[in-house]
Amino acid sequence: MTNTKAIIEAVKSQQPLVHNITNQVVMNFTANGLYALGAAPVMAHDHKEVAEMANNADALVLNIGTLTTELVEAMVIAGKSANQKGIPVVFDPVGVGATTLRNQASERILSEVKLSLIRGNAGEISQLAGVKADVRGVDVRGDLDHLSIARQAVKKLNIPVMVTGKADVVANTEGSVLVKNGVPILTQVTGTGCLLSAVTAAFLAVNNEILAAATAAVGYYTVASELANEQAKHPGQFQVAFLDALSYTTAEHVQDRLSVEHLKGE
Repeated sequence: MTNTKAIIEAVKSQQPLVHNITNQVVMNFTANGLYALGAAPVMAHDHKEVAEMANNADALVLNIGTLTTELVEAMVIAGKSANQKGIPVVFDPVGVGATTLRNQASERILSEVKLSLIRGNAGEISQLAGVKADVRGVDVRGDLDHLSIARQAVKKLNIPVMVTGKADVVANTEGSVLVKNGVPILTQVTGTGCLLSAVTAAFLAVNNEILAAATAAVGYYTVASELANEQAKHPGQFQVAFLDALSYTTAEHVQDRLSVEHLKGE
């Protein structure tokens, strides 16, 4: 827990710059969420500037939510620039499995960019892991075993993953962590998963221990959601309250509320 507290405080003090190549639906929410956290956002998508912007940043997020062919090119260019600089790259494979374009884009990013972590829901991660799932649009039907999917994805891809849902799982080759905080209303506000990817990138920017940093990120995020839910019970109110909570949640709040279970790797 001490490590989690130190990581949270490092994000607040260092204010990492997170370069987001993300989808059109969530850009404003992502930018405001990063500002509320204490980090700094930048959204640059054109292939003519993404390499330079990534080189100026402390972390990079690649999010395929509203995908175009040109955007895939920009993501690969930015990813390679980030790899050259040595900053973390978080991949959010929104809706992978729904269309051929998303599948091909994900395969290309996985093959050409060195990723620090993949963050997605159970359906998205299951698609990358080769586990059968019923994907509709950008969501998945049915109840999937998050821990099993996370472990299979790590084994297949050799990349740390974060699988989000009722309980969130962070896993790498060293082990897995279950984070049992959070509130159901998060699923009623679009962009909360995408914002979590960006927040996770900010945490990875200040600590290179992937499992610890990603656990601190989702722990902070879900505890903030609980605090926000105490103030707001409806989606519109919650969205604003959650942004506020990302700003006022402290390491002490997380220390008091965080519920985690550490598991060894298979």
